Amino acid sequence: MAFTIYSLFEAILLVINAIAVLHEERFLNKVGWGSEHSVGGFGEEPGMKAQIINLIRSVRTVMRVPLIILNTVTIVFELLLG
Repeated sequence: MAFTIYSLFEAILLVINAIAVLHEERFLNKVGWGSEHSVGGFGEEPGMKAQIINLIRSVRTVMRVPLIILNTVTIVFELLLG
């Protein structure tokens, strides 16, 4: 199997899917990355941990509908072309 743009697309899609399915109460709070852990003071720059928590929350919020569409297109493409 050659490394193609489609395989790169699939890898990125799988990573975004993995981020999108992380459940805050079941997983992130146990690891210490819940929403209450990302509170910073006013005027302070957020640390690396707060930025990652915000990225995870943003991916779950913004990418919900596009992920459904991209996953459907990928599944149909795989079914048709193998």
